[in-house]
Amino acid sequence: MQSSIQTVSPLRQRMLEDMRMRQLAPKTQSTYIRAVGKLAKFIGRSPDTADAEDLRRFQLHLVDEGTSPITLNATITGLTFFFDVTLGRAEMMARMQSVRVPHKLPVVLSKEEVARLLGAVGHIKHQTALSLAYGTGLRVGEVVALKVGDIDSQRMTLRVEQGKGRKDRYAMLSPVLLERLRVWWRVARAQGKMLDGGWLFPGLNPIEALSTRQLNRAIHDAAELAKIDKRVSMHTLRHSFATHLLEQKVDIRVIQVLLGHKRLDTTAQYVQVATDILREVMSPLESLQAQARQAPQPA
Repeated sequence: MQSSIQTVSPLRQRMLEDMRMRQLAPKTQSTYIRAVGKLAKFIGRSPDTADAEDLRRFQLHLVDEGTSPITLNATITGLTFFFDVTLGRAEMMARMQSVRVPHKLPVVLSKEEVARLLGAVGHIKHQTALSLAYGTGLRVGEVVALKVGDIDSQRMTLRVEQGKGRKDRYAMLSPVLLERLRVWWRVARAQGKMLDGGWLFPGLNPIEALSTRQLNRAIHDAAELAKIDKRVSMHTLRHSFATHLLEQKVDIRVIQVLLGHKRLDTTAQYVQVATDILREVMSPLESLQAQARQAPQPA
């Protein structure tokens, strides 16, 4: 009887160790391993035997396949790690070039659309999780990683541990959101689905957290039921949170902290979609017209 356990090649094991030594996030590790796997499949042999021309042909192959700029750059970053760190052959990446990612404005929902969306969510767990995502601006991965103990009802904050960039931070907790969380907690406890000190949004097995895939499916279904004709994702709620705060005249630096952005210019993109602010700005053409009306008329 053959063993079903797959053995890890020495090369893959070395790369895994290199990534673990540098404490790369699990998602980053998976992305890098996948990039090397794509290269191996393309050239039909072990990736450490690839030469510079193989890498050039591989990038052309990805472009011809219609690979998005973001995925293409992520693949190049993974291969750079493999050749530079694991193999010590950084010069191999000379012919692979990252590409410019087109700037697109984020999709934002109006407050009325957010209300319709949340109202269309059938399951109380999903509805509470989506309410939290909109009410705090957390990323979907941060939402599902929350535990009951992260709620501080005295200070009205949520503790976000090891968010993007492995940084801890606090998120705002409004009275309305706190009440929704309490309702969900009572329901989940009564059903035996929430463990002491466990996940705030447990999966089917309470020991495990709700998956990001389940939340994304829930928001897509809700958007369809609410007849929202936009490409809605969990990140749309984050975009909407930031934009609506900006329209409420909240300082952009405060929004930067709440979102956990390292750079202010990342937060500044929301100025472009904050239509309430844009409507309040007077065009210089309007001021010319006003000056003309105020100018004294000749006798």
